[in-house]
Amino acid sequence: MWISVALETDAAHADALSEALLGAGALSASVEDADAGTERETPQFGEPGGPTTPLWTTSRVVALFDPADDIVGRVAAAAREAGLPDLPEIHLEEIAEQDWVRLTQSQFDPIHISDRLWIVPSWHTAPDPAAINLVVDPGLAFGTGSHPTTRLCLQWLESVVRPGLTVLDYGCGSGILGIAAARLGATDVLGVDIDEAAITAAKDNAERNGVVLRLSHTREPLNERFDLVVANILTNPLCVLAPLLAGRVAPAGKIALSGVLATQADQVIAAYRPHIALAVGAEHDGWVRLEGMK
Repeated sequence: MWISVALETDAAHADALSEALLGAGALSASVEDADAGTERETPQFGEPGGPTTPLWTTSRVVALFDPADDIVGRVAAAAREAGLPDLPEIHLEEIAEQDWVRLTQSQFDPIHISDRLWIVPSWHTAPDPAAINLVVDPGLAFGTGSHPTTRLCLQWLESVVRPGLTVLDYGCGSGILGIAAARLGATDVLGVDIDEAAITAAKDNAERNGVVLRLSHTREPLNERFDLVVANILTNPLCVLAPLLAGRVAPAGKIALSGVLATQADQVIAAYRPHIALAVGAEHDGWVRLEGMK
């Protein structure tokens, strides 16, 4: 049994309170929108390279403690350290011990991408054994296939990959896009990521699917050109990477970019205009896929 402690505070103190609670012995701490689930809920899309987004005006800080701890005393000390003028109201809840791995896995079911393409978590049985089933265990890397941007990129790959083509998956995460390209017939697939954990996850997932991916860290030189380039990252990094990614597209090659909100499409199109012309190829749940040809 564990004790969950929830306190509400303002944006100016939320991060400091979260850090102070960890310093006071909390096993974990998180900051949430206090208005989550109401019409006042405010989604946030933070991303590397972008301006710092202030937290919610009213934030809920949630920490997990051992029930044997002096919880009220520790929370009071953390509040003082965080500079709160008064101790917020404390909400306590008992959290039963659970099989957290099994609970997490239960949230991911096989995902139907198209008539011939499925994403199947490694702990599930494929619903359609005759389809191309991408067996994925995301581990610490992004890419379970549930996000609209991943679906958009997979659908693009299914429509453009032909046997013999070469593919660059930039920001490969779990490797799901590169694996799909290889299973669809691409001859040579390179996955690149900034995170060592992602490279490890992509390698393991490629082995699960019986394909070979070349994998590289972003710090390594990248001078090759590819028939197809796909990058599912975020708007600001995509804009910064415009010369690099456009330069990796071979003559007559194609590029697809996602991780872009519909409201951000013009920003990315403008960033790539000196290098390659892009247009919106598809949209799903407010996210877009931008496409271009060299």
